[in-house]
Amino acid sequence: MKKPLIAFTSLALALALSACNKADDHQTPGQKLDSAIGKTEQAAAEAKLKTEQSGAEMKAKTEETFAKAGAALKSATENAEVSAKAAAGKAIEKMDDMAITTAISAELVKDPEIRVFKINVDTKDGAVTLNGSVPTEAVRERAGAIAKTFSGVQSVDNKLIVKAN
Repeated sequence: MKKPLIAFTSLALALALSACNKADDHQTPGQKLDSAIGKTEQAAAEAKLKTEQSGAEMKAKTEETFAKAGAALKSATENAEVSAKAAAGKAIEKMDDMAITTAISAELVKDPEIRVFKINVDTKDGAVTLNGSVPTEAVRERAGAIAKTFSGVQSVDNKLIVKAN
């Protein structure tokens, strides 16, 4: 019975020694605890440094992204402004053409020699075109002269046809 007890004790002692197979076996438990605390503090400091570096990198990337977005927004705004100005210019030209057409038509209706005749007035970019038929060359010329008197009129294409009744 001694042999199994010695074998069991030897085995337990070997296991205990292998579990404690550390180079600094001469440390007290307090020293071991202090060493573990120091290692934990060092790991925490390294983690904090990595977190701060990651935060700084994220901040730089965010600022860069916002700068790019701001530039893109500024460019889009400028493009929209240019487009709006161009559209407004075209609308004003159309309104000017419409105003010219309306003013000439109204003046032709006021004229006692012309009012009885159907004269079509079209205006595009300040160029006025008169279409229809009139009884005499004098009425044709009078209508063309009236059209030329309005501001904004660049030219008059008098396509009125003289037809005797």
